[in-house]
Amino acid sequence: MTSQVSSPAEQTDGTVVGEQRKPGGAKDVRRLDRVIIRFAGDSGDGMQLTGDRFTSETASFGNDLSTLPNFPAEIRAPAGTLPGVSSFQLHFADHDILTPGDAPNVLVAMNPAALKANIGDLPRGAEIIVNTDEFTKRALQKVGYASDPLQDGSLDGYSLHPVPLTTLTVEALKEFDLSRKEAERSKNMFALGLLSWMYHRPTEGTEKFLKSKFAKKPDIARANVAAFRAGWNFGETTEDFAVSYEVAPATKAFPVGTYRNISGNLALAYGLITASRQADLPLFLGSYPITPASDILHELSKHKNFGVRTFQAEDEIAGIGAALGAAFGGSLAVTTTSGPGVALKSETIGLAVSLELPLLVVDIQRGGPSTGLPTKTEQADLLQAMYGRNGEAPVPVVAPQTPADCFDAALEAARIALTYRTPVMLLSDGYLANGSEPWRIPDLDELPDLRVRFASGPNHTLEDGTEVFWPYKRDPKTLARPWAIPGTPGLEHRIGGIEKQDGTGNISYDPANHDFMVRTRQAKVDGIDVPGVEVDDPHGAKTLVLGWGSTYGPITAAVRRLRAAGESIAQAHLRHLNPFPRNLGTVLKGYDKVVVPEMNLGQLATLIRAKYLVDAHSYNQVNGMPFKAEQLAAALKEAIDD
Repeated sequence: MTSQVSSPAEQTDGTVVGEQRKPGGAKDVRRLDRVIIRFAGDSGDGMQLTGDRFTSETASFGNDLSTLPNFPAEIRAPAGTLPGVSSFQLHFADHDILTPGDAPNVLVAMNPAALKANIGDLPRGAEIIVNTDEFTKRALQKVGYASDPLQDGSLDGYSLHPVPLTTLTVEALKEFDLSRKEAERSKNMFALGLLSWMYHRPTEGTEKFLKSKFAKKPDIARANVAAFRAGWNFGETTEDFAVSYEVAPATKAFPVGTYRNISGNLALAYGLITASRQADLPLFLGSYPITPASDILHELSKHKNFGVRTFQAEDEIAGIGAALGAAFGGSLAVTTTSGPGVALKSETIGLAVSLELPLLVVDIQRGGPSTGLPTKTEQADLLQAMYGRNGEAPVPVVAPQTPADCFDAALEAARIALTYRTPVMLLSDGYLANGSEPWRIPDLDELPDLRVRFASGPNHTLEDGTEVFWPYKRDPKTLARPWAIPGTPGLEHRIGGIEKQDGTGNISYDPANHDFMVRTRQAKVDGIDVPGVEVDDPHGAKTLVLGWGSTYGPITAAVRRLRAAGESIAQAHLRHLNPFPRNLGTVLKGYDKVVVPEMNLGQLATLIRAKYLVDAHSYNQVNGMPFKAEQLAAALKEAIDD
């Protein structure tokens, strides 16, 4: 996880920190402290792969980074149309950063649709690299261009680099026995090579990756490597690119350690595996594929050597049913999904509440309702996680704040589930799931001990002296019931969704018993030991900005901007949403104004108002994209001044 040390406020533009003019007519090299690049094209142009490779090399170089993949929901969206545009934005710097950046310094547009869809985000003076081969009359008309923007002067405020990427790629691959269509597919590697030259990125890792990816198609592998090298050489030799750029490694941004680039879903998968090892339990995932959670299923299926068993069920209900059965059998059980799947799983989550078994329900939130926006982000499932079940069925809720933090959030969710014998909701979202940042690989001695003790014999003595096993006799501290593995002699007990009698676990319709059991389950969740909320308030501010989940990066970047401008503002961020930290009420009442930015219509703010009677002010966005730091800074400044 990126360290949050003091650093310059995040700005839209990279700052020039030095310039070196090379002798003998060689090209100039300009040093920057940060750069924001966006690759954009059709969903079949390989923009996600291109961005991912550039990110990997940037991570290996040692920059701090943050990414924002953005792609359509269709597997193969209509080519050349605005809805079919896929993009990948990368912000990298020589210091600690928090977001993918507000506005790109560089846009690589593979066709007119990519240009039109993204031009509005570019500041004046930004560099635009366009594939001129795609700017045909038909392609321009398809996206509503009345004239060619490369010729009509509408891009005069930008630094335009027209490059016939397709033609150059086909020419570079003419020695290979490939059709023109096959050769054209490598134009994304030509673009990657060009950008790698422009920003002095390493190349060895990408070439090794291409040879491995296409190992079964050596001709395709060699062609992609050749296109990549041709793009690099084009940057070195063409007169259109007179300057290249250097962004030094972020040597002061990170604590000492071994780092790797990691996405939120990958970090979450690794966290689940680590939790199972620390608990000394097999890991079972019962899941049904759903965007944007499917990558966790894909990743965990690779790790049978760590005792991981993955089950791709026929539907969402079967997935969680199998997971709950695995929990009953003594596994660290997980089910992964997104908002629509949580709706289908709600009855079984309620059953897990009644059975009081440890179960991790991972919700990678996306735009809703219903099928909504499958590939866009939102954090609008909070109230569903809190209350989306029949009856009084309280469930702890945990939310990671950055892609790398998904690892730690998985460990924390497992700790709560195993310690308190309860299902736990882990609320990530599409922004965290697909975004990436550097992650420090923890040492083993930093990891929590999650080992549990299974019931092994009788735990209660009847009045006549008979020793028996009571499945609902609770730990006095945690109120957790014993975890008895089926098949253990003498520990047979009933399971099912009908209310249990306290202690014995027998079926009970007694009103007083039901009241007691409902209140006990609520008390167990309310009593979960969670850390107090920490407040960042160096100047004794009167306004507090409170966030949860993936708004951490944009909020923190906005707060940095405001403080750099002389404003006083406090910040706090919640990982635990049920139960809230015990000191939260005291913290909130210490400020004149509380502002809650959320990618929903005010769900956390509603909970805060109801529980603490605090007039929390909502600032909301539900457009499928994360907040921009500049946007939040302006809203928070208005709140301070109001």
